[in-house]
Amino acid sequence: MILRRILILLLLFVAHVAAAVSQPERVEPAYWWAGMKSQFLQLMVKAPRISQLNVKLSYPGLRLLQVHKGDHPDYIFLDLEVSAQLEAGECEIGFFNPGNQGKKQYSYMYRFLKREEGSANRKGFSGKDVIYLITPDRFVNGDPSNDSNVEMPDKLNRGDESGRHGGDIQGIIQSLDYLNQLGITSLWINPLVENNMPKYSYHGYAITDYYKIDPRYGDMQLYKKLVQEAKLRGMSVIADQVANHCGSSHWWMKALPFNDWLNYPDSAQYTNHKRSTLLDPHAVSEDRQLFSDGWFVPTMPDLNQRNAFVANYLIQNSIWWVETAGLAGIRMDTYSYPDKAFMNKWSQRIMEEYPNFNIVGEEWSENPAIIAQWQIKEPYVSGASALPSLMDFPLQAALVKALTQPENWNSGWTILYEALANDFLYPHPENLVFFGDNHDMDRFYSQIGANPALFRLGMVYLLTTQRIPQLMYGTEILMRNEKHNNHGEIRSDFPGGWKGDLVNAFDGKGLSDEQIKAQQFLRRLLMWRKGSEVIHSGTMQHFSPEKGVYVYAREKGTNSTLVFLNKEQTAVTLNLSRFASIIRGRKIAWDVLADKEVNIGNELIIAPQTPLILEF
Repeated sequence: MILRRILILLLLFVAHVAAAVSQPERVEPAYWWAGMKSQFLQLMVKAPRISQLNVKLSYPGLRLLQVHKGDHPDYIFLDLEVSAQLEAGECEIGFFNPGNQGKKQYSYMYRFLKREEGSANRKGFSGKDVIYLITPDRFVNGDPSNDSNVEMPDKLNRGDESGRHGGDIQGIIQSLDYLNQLGITSLWINPLVENNMPKYSYHGYAITDYYKIDPRYGDMQLYKKLVQEAKLRGMSVIADQVANHCGSSHWWMKALPFNDWLNYPDSAQYTNHKRSTLLDPHAVSEDRQLFSDGWFVPTMPDLNQRNAFVANYLIQNSIWWVETAGLAGIRMDTYSYPDKAFMNKWSQRIMEEYPNFNIVGEEWSENPAIIAQWQIKEPYVSGASALPSLMDFPLQAALVKALTQPENWNSGWTILYEALANDFLYPHPENLVFFGDNHDMDRFYSQIGANPALFRLGMVYLLTTQRIPQLMYGTEILMRNEKHNNHGEIRSDFPGGWKGDLVNAFDGKGLSDEQIKAQQFLRRLLMWRKGSEVIHSGTMQHFSPEKGVYVYAREKGTNSTLVFLNKEQTAVTLNLSRFASIIRGRKIAWDVLADKEVNIGNELIIAPQTPLILEF
């Protein structure tokens, strides 16, 4: 009898649980904001057989425009009109069986948040900034407890140069004082979102959840803390995003919302990397299509941005991260690889929401004409690119060649001089991001033959020319790679970021004399740059190189800065009459690197393989 009662109670309990209203598996974006410029919001909702249900909601200022069914029955997409009068609060979205008396199967309390004061007018990174690129897994391990995750196959293996090493968000937070005192003002961090891939997941570009911080780095609250702690130190954070592809282990790969969610979904074809096809009047359509639609690698399926639901998903995801985390910029990976019309629309939507924001696109080409075609032009034409900034790969290549090739009429500094002359192609050359290296190329110190003198010359040019400079983590201590194009070694661990490291870049322990000199040199240069408005936003003029010396000037108002770069192994004497239009009769200048006042005569002696910065 007792057993029978127990069985009856169990059956009733099971029936009650089965009848209970549950929440959908996913609603993305999970929340939004009142007061956004765009009044259109599209939600992806995933739950078993949800396409068979009706949707009901009621909230002042919110209107359900349309319900779209995915090709897979577990997906629907809701088009919402969000009026300017909508206020922050919660709105219940109900999912009901068909019919007038249909039973509610799912329910979701959708939140509209209040925006932070001034969010729409947030300032993006600019010429006043120095960007520091961090590969988070390889920087500092601030929390060893999250090094591996039981639900993720790619475990900690610091002995594997292509494995996970344990760096995390907490480690970056712990390093903010060091970076601030170094003179860094903005952080570009390789993707922190989930990369739940079987192996080689540390780099971050095979995303498996666009709305989740990878737990091996931390969580959303810790990421927001990083951004806030950076702001307290006058620093900002730039998010690394990917619109071209996802990871092959992304959760939606088990059941794609639409049959054309991906390009080449049934049999992967791989990109030809021929970015010139987008402009080439002679290119065949097959080459152009393969460039845009081909998969980057087998583990990175190519997203089809011509599908309007994919496009909306990616646009809203970018805005969601800016608003949620309080970002000052986006670096968009493989910018030219997605559908071109989509990228124009994506950049336009971001900049419409945040007119003072900044976005830098990665277009890895040494051809300045290809780079320039992506930058926003004035007057702006609707539907055209609204991208403010790009990575200046042409100038990076020219800098390395100028430093490493002998001085001649068509080599050495002349290469850099001629490369800068291409600035007429760019609508806004001053807004390009210039760098010596990044996470995908040999370390700058390796590219220049591990020459300390060339390093100092290169760093001065990088940090004083009319660009937004970016440094790779460890540049300040001459980090290098012995094996050419070996990404695991290029992204090697920052010394001192792990307990027990014998070398510590944070306190100088174990660094060589040359590394300490480089660190001190960059710190002085960066701290000076932080306060120099002439370098931040001044005009630029350069003089054709002579005697192995390249000279250029930055000017703003009555303030002038003259930079001399002597690559020769002997001292060079220059007649200063050539620079009279910059000096303008002034007899005293400040030697920035020597930190002293100098008298200006008719001639100037530039020491061998030495940079000289004079402030007037």
